[in-house]
Amino acid sequence: MKDYVKAKKTIEVSVGESVRILRELQALSQNELADITGIPQSTISAIENNRVQLGVERAKVLAKALKCHPAVLVFPGWDIDHESAA
Repeated sequence: MKDYVKAKKTIEVSVGESVRILRELQALSQNELADITGIPQSTISAIENNRVQLGVERAKVLAKALKCHPAVLVFPGWDIDHESAA
């Protein structure tokens, strides 16, 4: 572990981008995610394009479908090491 170097964040990811990235990593279309979650495809598109806020309840539903913790979607740029040291 002495050669361990912490990775540096190189890009900022928005909430919408985090939803899109996780959806695409699981090879789901917006329509398929809409079918799984009951959230209309148009709303998923609006979330991914940052035109609509995700909100806590939608984050829970999407996180379950995307097999991740809701915080991954709601706080995609959160630096836990930096924030916990404050």
